[in-house]
Amino acid sequence: MSQTTMYLIWMAIILSVYGIGYSYIGWRLIIPFQLQSPYKQFAWIGLALMFLIPFSTFIVMRFAEKYSDAVSWIGYISLGFLSFVFVTLLFRDITWMLGFGGQKLFSLFSSSPQTFDAAKREFLLQTTNLGVLGVAGTLTAYGVYEARKKPGIVNVEIPIAKLPKEFDGFRIVQISDIHAGLTIKRDFIETIAEEVKNLSPDLIAFTGDMADGSVPHLKNDLEPLANVYAPHGKFFITGNHEYYSGVEQWVTHARDMGYDVLMNEHRLVTKNGASFVLAGVTDYSGGGFSPAHKSDPAKALNGAPKELAKILLAHQPRTLFHVNDLDLDLVLMGHTHGGQFFPWNLVATIGQPFIKGLNKYNDRTWAYVSKGTGYWGPPVRVGARSEITVLTLKKA
Repeated sequence: MSQTTMYLIWMAIILSVYGIGYSYIGWRLIIPFQLQSPYKQFAWIGLALMFLIPFSTFIVMRFAEKYSDAVSWIGYISLGFLSFVFVTLLFRDITWMLGFGGQKLFSLFSSSPQTFDAAKREFLLQTTNLGVLGVAGTLTAYGVYEARKKPGIVNVEIPIAKLPKEFDGFRIVQISDIHAGLTIKRDFIETIAEEVKNLSPDLIAFTGDMADGSVPHLKNDLEPLANVYAPHGKFFITGNHEYYSGVEQWVTHARDMGYDVLMNEHRLVTKNGASFVLAGVTDYSGGGFSPAHKSDPAKALNGAPKELAKILLAHQPRTLFHVNDLDLDLVLMGHTHGGQFFPWNLVATIGQPFIKGLNKYNDRTWAYVSKGTGYWGPPVRVGARSEITVLTLKKA
């Protein structure tokens, strides 16, 4: 099955799921308000536009990229808001059904029959609908604040038995999933670059999804990341979003920004005569876009000295399913955004062994999944703050 066919199937599934969700919102939120014309029509048209605008950004990016920023802000904030509306409505209705079912059950065993006041139920429905909108609006405002504020600094120590003593205390700063473009611009990226500089890393690892859009449109926004420095180098691997906007152009631009792009290959990082292996793979989905970009962890480590400690950079955590025989000490990943916000954190778990933090894979390999330094889609984060990660290697 071709990548285009898979993409069309995936989009059809997404549109169907969204269509059901938005129809449910209209059924439970718009209809009960009993609006009169033309307000009822305005409400349904508004809901339809909120459904269509987020998807229109893909078309606007392709054919009128300079207008994509404004469309994205409107579309993605509405998407975040309606996600919270849907979840809150569903919670309200499930609670309501359980309560109503309990009343019906009680009436079966009660000597005095239960009566239901229709006017009271109507008032309760209208009141809770307003409450749903209030809760969703509050969560959206809080989520935008969390997403747009400065990423947190997360410090993690990684004990590695084969680590040479010369690298004890060696600090890798990981950034991931910045997604420059739709709503993330130069001001946000300047903040990231300044934080990275202040951390004085020994090595910088950028684990994919640099941008959403074309190089000409976004190179000025990304310029601050060209100015970060680490004495043992800065490295980049492709994420899935590089493939949506011209992967070859983004690989070239990453190199122009001073990053060593690891495409199923490795380097020896050396200090005072001692070394460890740093390898990187293309994105897990890369082979669907170009056979030359098929992710291959074994190829990335081909020829690497077996006795040395080995660290792999991979965008998607599912890459771990293909490293069982590679004797890796640490894998650094991103992609999941830590779930970003409910209910998308449930979607983020599909097919991935982990979605955030430090984990042990197969009792052998440390696996760290960044929550991402930016965000994607709705500029909303709840319970999954963006991060810049400082991984300190320790001799175990």
